[in-house]
This record gives sequence, C-alpha cells and structure tokens, in this order.
Amino acid sequence: MTGIRVLVVEDEPLLAEAHAAYTERVPGFVVVGMAHTARAAMAALRANDGGDVDLVLLDFRLPDLPGLDVCRALRAAGSSVDVLAVTSARDLAVVRTAVSLGVTHYLLKPFTFAAFRDKLERYADYRAQALADGEVAAQHDVDRMFATLRGTAGNSLPKGLDAQTLNRVRGALADGSDPRAGLSATEVSAATGISRVTARRYLEYLVTIDRAVRTPRYGTPGRPEVEYRPR
Repeated sequence: MTGIRVLVVEDEPLLAEAHAAYTERVPGFVVVGMAHTARAAMAALRANDGGDVDLVLLDFRLPDLPGLDVCRALRAAGSSVDVLAVTSARDLAVVRTAVSLGVTHYLLKPFTFAAFRDKLERYADYRAQALADGEVAAQHDVDRMFATLRGTAGNSLPKGLDAQTLNRVRGALADGSDPRAGLSATEVSAATGISRVTARRYLEYLVTIDRAVRTPRYGTPGRPEVEYRPR
C-alpha cells in the first residue's frame, strides 16, 4: 500500500464517512481505518505500534475521552504519528495544549473540502521535506518546512495571484477524471470559471513551485497543446 496512511477518529459515523471520503479525494492519501471512540483509536494505533498509520484525523470531542488525552497517550507511549485536529473545539486553552502536544494542523468544523484539502496538501509537502535524507543546508530550509506546515508560505504569492483562486486551480487539477492525462489551461478555465490566460498564470506558478508538471499534449492539429498534472 502506498501513500500517506490515515486513521479517521470521529464519533459521528456519518461525519467519519465524510472525512474518509474527503481524504480519499486528495491524491497521495489513503484511509486505513476509522474509529468512533478514543479507546478504539488507541487500540488501532497499538495494534502495530502505530506502524500502519502516518496521520490521525482526530476529533477532540469523543464520547469516552477527550481527543487531547489521546494525544497525551500517544506522546507518552513514544509515538511519533502525526495528528491533524478536526474539531469544533474553539477554546484557546485547547488550541495551546494541542500545539504543545505536536498537533500539526487544527481544522475547525464546519469546513469546506477546499480547506480540508489545503491542510492535507500542506502536510504532504512538509512530510516529503521532513523525511528526506541528509541534513538541512541552512536556516532557510528549516524556515521553508515550517512555512509549508503552518501555511505562511501563501502570504508571499506573486503580485496578482491570490490564495483562493490558486486553491481552485489546484482543486481542478486534483479533481480531473484522469490525473495522469493532465488538463490544459482551457480545461482548467472551464472547470474554475476564470479566463484561460489567468488559468495559465496560476498553472505556470504551480510549475515553478514544483506543485505541478507541464508536458506537451500531442494528437491535435497544429502545435502541441500544453497540459498540466499535479505533482
């Protein structure tokens, strides 16, 4: 099994199914289990010392134990599994404690699929950097990792680009019927409602930051069309 392995922990069965479906829509992620209580989550993680799970989507308001207690138990047991809080808990004390326990992201309910996907994609970027071999070359490499994880990188978009439209373009690429085939700027324009010229600007930006690849599309009269695929 390839991809980032996810355990969904949510006491509401319908929400758990929805979160699992959302997760499966994001390329590179696979759901390996669901739990509706804290004890069931801990049992799933203990089954193979957490070796079959890379990321836990954790609701903090569970019927038997608070989600924060699950985090504490994981850290006390020496588990390095990552946790993304998916919760309606808005108390700042809870947020502070979550940060102190190494929660990578904190997503408030209710949320859109675009917001959910953004958290997972940022986590995937961070994980790819963190698991690379060797050492960081300089401070800016560490800064880039933290910026990727915390989302601060989006504050430095080139002039004329905005994060909301960028997410729409990324979503169009990810939602393509066949991601291996790629989409042209014209097809992304049709999927997002922005102009073809604007779509091409965002697509080219994704190429420059290594989030998409550009390849020629043959088989049409005249010059080959350029298509883009998510990396």
